[in-house]
This record gives sequence, structure tokens and C-alpha cells, in this order.
Amino acid sequence: MLLFFALFALWRRRRAQIAIVFVALAWAFGSGWLTNPLLDLAQRGYRHTDVPAFAPKTTIVLMGAGTARHASGLVPKSDAMPRIAAVATLYRQCRETGASCKVILSGGDPQNHGQAEADNYAPYVLALGVASGDLVRENRSLNTYQNARNVADIVGPSHDNRLIVVTSAYHMRRSLRAFEAFGYTPVPYVSDVRHNSVTLLPRRRGFANSELAMHELVGLARFDVYRWLHLY
Repeated sequence: MLLFFALFALWRRRRAQIAIVFVALAWAFGSGWLTNPLLDLAQRGYRHTDVPAFAPKTTIVLMGAGTARHASGLVPKSDAMPRIAAVATLYRQCRETGASCKVILSGGDPQNHGQAEADNYAPYVLALGVASGDLVRENRSLNTYQNARNVADIVGPSHDNRLIVVTSAYHMRRSLRAFEAFGYTPVPYVSDVRHNSVTLLPRRRGFANSELAMHELVGLARFDVYRWLHLY
């Protein structure tokens, strides 16, 4: 949008062409013709993951997905709910094997809503059967890199026998790279996959999915640049 308005303001002789290109791109994103390839690229390799094997000592990490204001108060965003459910399911399956199982909720308050994601999600996770003694809240991180860094501080240099990262398919590649930056080789477990239909008319979901996919792809590129510059 900023690029469009900048070009529209500065390149007066081409305003008609700029407007046509903008409308065409907006239609392609909203109707899914450009959104689907971007979403497929963001989720590539993680549209499905098998239930991992549990080690005698297993840590399951839930990556935060934000919070939203609701009439009932502050609640997990819609993307967070499948992650919460997946973590609880993995925890129960882990305990059934007799292993020592720990759940780390990772997420601060990047939206400045007044409560960290980890603290907001905790009651939901506990209600689904995770024992309070096995629950750890990492409530200071503001982005994916900080999620991995702060979880690494909790787990320690010895590393647990098994570290499982739970997040959405579109967010998995960036999450794994962040943990790998701290010497971990986490096991991925996808909680949910984004789908987008191609339609004749643009839809709000198409714009939301395209923005989400581009956010992740730019985040991956930025992560690689930061690693190359030794900033990460």
C-alpha cells in the first residue's frame, strides 16, 4: 500500500497504469491466485508431521500466536487454540509412555495487551490435563528468535533427550531455524495447516493469508541475513 501511494504520488504520468496494476494485484491476492503459491511456499515440508517418539525426558514447547480482546476479556487468538490442543494431546501421550514430560509455554506480550501469551494460555492448557508441576511459563519473548533463546535458557546447555516444537505449519520453518541457532535439533509437530480457496471475487481471508505468508517468508529471509551478519 505504501509503495502504491508513493508511486502514485511521484509518478504522475503513469497513475492510470499504476492504479490498474494495483487493482489487479489486489484481486489476485484477495481471490487466492497469488495467495495460494505464497502459502504453499511458507508451509512447504510441514503440511503434516507424525506423532514424535517420546524420550525418557521430553520437553514440549508451545510457540505463542498472540492474544485477542473479546467481550469476555483477553483470549488466545484463533491460531493459538490448535497449538494449545496439540500440546495437551502430546503431553497426555507422553505421560502414557511413562516418560518425564514438561511443557513450556513461550510468548510474552508483543501486542502490549497487558498480559503475556504464556500467562494467557496457561489456564487453557491446565484445563486440558497438563499438570501444573509440569508447566513452565516463558513470558518474556517478543518474537520467534527470543522464543528459542529464552526456552534455551530454561532447558539449559545439557539439552533434554527430546525437544518438541509445536506451532502452525506456516510458522514451523522459522521456529526450527531459531532453535537451531542455539544448537538444538528440535522435533517439529504441526498443530494446524492453513488452507485457502481460489474464488472469483476477493475475500478477506485471501488478504489475511497472503499477508501471513509474506510475513513468514520475509521473516525467513531476514533470519538468514541476520545469521550471515552474525547478529543472530
